[in-house]
This record gives sequence, C-alpha cells and structure tokens, in this order.
Amino acid sequence: MFHQGSRDLQDAFGSRPLADRLVEKLRRSAFTEDDAAFIASVRFFFLATADAEGRPDCSYKGGDPGFVRVAAPDLLVFPDYDGNGMFKSLGNIAANPHVGLLFITMEDRPRRLRVNGTARVVLDDPMMSEFEGAQALVRVTPDDIFPNCPRNIPRYALQDASPYIPRCGEARVEPAWKTFEIFADVVPPRKA
Repeated sequence: MFHQGSRDLQDAFGSRPLADRLVEKLRRSAFTEDDAAFIASVRFFFLATADAEGRPDCSYKGGDPGFVRVAAPDLLVFPDYDGNGMFKSLGNIAANPHVGLLFITMEDRPRRLRVNGTARVVLDDPMMSEFEGAQALVRVTPDDIFPNCPRNIPRYALQDASPYIPRCGEARVEPAWKTFEIFADVVPPRKA
C-alpha cells in the first residue's frame, strides 16, 4: 500500500503506526457483500488512470444505480457509454492497466470507498448485454479495497438524474454539442 514517499511523510507526521493499523484492519483485496451493495447503489464514481509515461487523468463515470457492479469478489465491471470519442480513460487503461476508483455518496449517510487495481477494456464481453447502451466493458481486478473517512463530504440531494444515461426502452438523447457546426461533420454514428 505504501511507497517510500508515503513512508517518509508518515514518519514526518508520526502517523506510520496509524497508517499500518488502518491497512491491517480495513484494507482487503476482495469485495464484501457490503462493498457490492454500496457500489451498486452509486450514481457516479471517479476513475483515475495514467498513460504509459505515468501522466495522470481523472474521469467522472456516471449512470443509474447498478451501472457499476461487483460481479465476483475479485471483479468489478462498468460500461463505457458513447461520449466525446477521446477515449482518455480507456486509452490509458490499454497503455497502463493500473487504476484507482473512488466511490462516494453525499446524500443521507456520506460514504467513500477506494478501489485500486488493474483494469482491461473488453469490446465483446458477454456481460455487455446487461448494460444498456454499453459500447465496451471495463473489468477491474482489485488489489486494494479500503474505506475512507467521510467527515469532509458535504451533503447534497439529487435533483434530477441525467437524461443522457442510456435506459432500456427509452430513446437516446444526444447532447447538443454533437450538432454544433464545428463538430457535426466528425461525430461518428452511435454504435450502441
């Protein structure tokens, strides 16, 4: 869990014993039933990736509850939906499979869960049919799963779910920017 930079700062602040105890008591490499339920309940998470040279990128991933799920104690899956076509996160995963995911809720009981592991992008995964609108599926094998203290998480209430999330039986809503003159001639047709 820790490299020398972490250890040096833990020693400077006197927190090495606390860091070690947190790892001993909270860190795991397999998802629990509680982890799976929490992950299935979220409407978004943040995905950290890095390219082959280690340059980082952080992305918001969102959907209706259940769009990201624990498929097995050692497997988390989420869909890739039609987007801006840049493939920053998925391209990074193809070049460097190490990922960090941060799940967070801000409603009644704020909560955070971190998942660090390795990922791969699959374009023909049999599970894709379970995710409405998926154009690819990302499979994450966890190395480190651990909760974070929620004390600084503000409380917010959901006002409206995004109309752009793919939903079974509903027509897809295209974002207006895809029709702007500066982009319209290069927007590829939707695959899913």
